[in-house]
Amino acid sequence: MYPSTLTQLARANPFSAPLFTLQKVDEPQTHTPVQKRRLAAAAVAEGDSCEFGSQKYLLLCGFGGILSCGTTHTAVVPLDLVKCRMQVDPAKYKSIFNGFSVTIREDGMRGLAKGWAPTFIGYSMQGLCKFGFYEVFKILYGDLLGEENAYLWRTSLYLAASASAEFFADIALAPMEACKVRIQTQPGYANTLRECAPKMYAEEGLWAFYKGVVPLWMRQIPYTMMKFACFERTVELLYKFVVPKPRSECSKSEQLVVTFIAGYIAGVFCAIVSHPADSVVSVLNKEKGSTAAQVLKRLGPKGVWKGLVARIIMIGTLTALQWFIYDSVKVYFRLPRPPPPEMPESLKKKLGLTE
Repeated sequence: MYPSTLTQLARANPFSAPLFTLQKVDEPQTHTPVQKRRLAAAAVAEGDSCEFGSQKYLLLCGFGGILSCGTTHTAVVPLDLVKCRMQVDPAKYKSIFNGFSVTIREDGMRGLAKGWAPTFIGYSMQGLCKFGFYEVFKILYGDLLGEENAYLWRTSLYLAASASAEFFADIALAPMEACKVRIQTQPGYANTLRECAPKMYAEEGLWAFYKGVVPLWMRQIPYTMMKFACFERTVELLYKFVVPKPRSECSKSEQLVVTFIAGYIAGVFCAIVSHPADSVVSVLNKEKGSTAAQVLKRLGPKGVWKGLVARIIMIGTLTALQWFIYDSVKVYFRLPRPPPPEMPESLKKKLGLTE
């Protein structure tokens, strides 16, 4: 994905600005203290185990991120391995089924699990930062904007909060991602994390683990922005136009079904947006001395889309399962789960929607 294309997509974003703007209205000043509210914040309801935005809430959200990302990414290691090999050696691994066939023939069934350890560790750390920091930044930015602007610009709020969270999540992920790709795409280099990490450090130093962090940002930040913003707005639209009853009247299991559907829809878009950068990361971590720009130029416009179908299947399923697990953790620990955002009463009055 080239910068010009990203710019055009950003400008075409239908949620990039509110459908209307507020204008300042002179009102008589009062000395009544104004209470700051958060987007989607709700009073502690009966049955909740903690207050929305509290330290316990954020820590358990981070734990939910560990479970949702670590377990799901590890579960699809075989598909991820074939996808990476298709990206770095398309002549040998011509398709998904051919890739599985060649891998099993050369390495046996155990060969499909190569890279599971760095995958589990790396994506558990990424999930902790991604989901935990997303909640932190969403609350922080929502408080800075104020209740009315947080509602009007909620999609931009989701995009900013998720981008900020993923910046730190990728720093946590990069070392294990480098080991994973090296194990999966360089036959004979190393078979385990304990063998791979010391060897990489001895050959290239600490830089070996972080040389892929910039293309990782290129891949993961657009992916995560789409993942969170698309999910949040899809949930909102599903409850508004598809689900035949209000969310408050839905059972916990019905709400989790909506979560899964919205997560899968978000996952398909995530895969498409982030795939070119994913191809660059796979090739970059295989080769020594290459830069992201050199790899991108060599792959060309067609080469960066190799393995897209496998990635859509993988990421669509992953994203749906991640949101399902994350929301299930919130249900299990009785964390506050505010309903989709509604227009504040003060904004309705300004727009003349209430008497």
